[in-house]
Amino acid sequence: MKSLLFQFILVPFVILNFVNNVNAGITSRFVREEWPSVDIPLDHEVFAVPKGYNAPQQVHITQGNYDGNAVIISWVTFDEPGSSKVQYGKSDKNYEFSAEGKMTNYTFYKYNSGYIHHVLVDGLEYDTKYYYKTGDGDSAREFWFQTPPMIGPDVPYKFGIIGDLGQTYNSLSTLEHYMESGAQSVLFVGDLSYADRYKYNDVGIRWDSWGRFVEKSTAYQPWIWSAGNHEIEYMPYMNEVTPFKSYLHRYPTPYLASKSSSPMWYAIRRASAHIIVLSSYSPFVKYTPQWKWLEEELNRVDRKKTPWLIVLVHVPIYNSNEAHFMEGESMRAVFEEWFIHHKVDVIFAGHVHAYERSYRISNIRYNVSSGERFPVPDESAPVYITVGDGGNQEGLAGKFRDPQPDYSAFREASYGHSTLEIMNRTHAVYHWNRNDDGKKVAIDSFVLNNQYWSSNVRERKLKRHYLNGMRMIAS
Repeated sequence: MKSLLFQFILVPFVILNFVNNVNAGITSRFVREEWPSVDIPLDHEVFAVPKGYNAPQQVHITQGNYDGNAVIISWVTFDEPGSSKVQYGKSDKNYEFSAEGKMTNYTFYKYNSGYIHHVLVDGLEYDTKYYYKTGDGDSAREFWFQTPPMIGPDVPYKFGIIGDLGQTYNSLSTLEHYMESGAQSVLFVGDLSYADRYKYNDVGIRWDSWGRFVEKSTAYQPWIWSAGNHEIEYMPYMNEVTPFKSYLHRYPTPYLASKSSSPMWYAIRRASAHIIVLSSYSPFVKYTPQWKWLEEELNRVDRKKTPWLIVLVHVPIYNSNEAHFMEGESMRAVFEEWFIHHKVDVIFAGHVHAYERSYRISNIRYNVSSGERFPVPDESAPVYITVGDGGNQEGLAGKFRDPQPDYSAFREASYGHSTLEIMNRTHAVYHWNRNDDGKKVAIDSFVLNNQYWSSNVRERKLKRHYLNGMRMIAS
């Protein structure tokens, strides 16, 4: 019955996907009636400091190893270091186990951070709800999270995708709508707090407020982090010249588990997906550490275990907005051929404060001496999706290039978030949800065909038809 129901749902999506691949792209005429693009005042309840002496705050979790049966739990205390200890168990208030971590802190100009705690909790059971507690005495706080299913080719799983969030009322709308989506973890495509738009001690203060702002989601499910340009924080006028200082102290990644030499780029496997996180603002040309690591990581991907290959990067490879136009061209020139050769399914990016989805296209035939000068349809290429529309104080990128390029399928300058629901090894259902007037509105939806398994299915069907003496019909 469930299979029949899915087929019923699938048919209109397949039709929509077919139509989108034969018709010209769409530029939405919707005009967002937005709240002002200003940060929420610090005395607002969304930034409330938890009660109690030295109470843990800014609690967030991320995946802690390669395959998903570990988490890194992080939080901040301000009155004193306190304990870097997490108690956890499989029933509420029954904490059978504990794990110890490490504490760090840093200064930024004259701002002194709180005591930042990171604890690796590993050896967890798959597909299990865990309850955990941080802090001591009356100030202790309790949360829970769900581990993903064991790695497998047909394991269903639902991801949320958010980028360029910030801490405005529009950001709050995006966060609240995402939390209604039923997604199980977030793929975050860079630009977290936008604290770098402040000066002096306010930079650190706005990192703290953002950590409290997103805690209602980040404390309960893993957010898979990637860094954007607003995490660089290169500010010589304050004598702050170490890139990513605040980000790297606050938001750890499990980079060592994927043999990466830097927390800025890494990979994880979760359910039926292999997720690769790249850094737009770290060296990536030939022979650099990121280039070398990606070459090796792509060769480690096993599509028989994790059919879905997803890449996260901050700067879009393809973008038809006037904002940041062609900034991703250098990474495209280096990596696009790899993405096609390894059959990457989808590449999510942020940076541009608008939504855009591409057709399957490539520009690998072009070089400076000869070859086609424009992107061309390429069924082996990934779909490129820009979701830099979380809601930050810089506002929307409302000016698209005209006419709409052939590679652009749908674009709209609105705030929102996406979800990618993996159904099995061959199909996933994608939605982009516009946050319109306080409601969640699904605007762009389609079925994403898996590049590896869908092509294999087609080949097997063709071979079977041929051997049976039937006329060959492409599925």
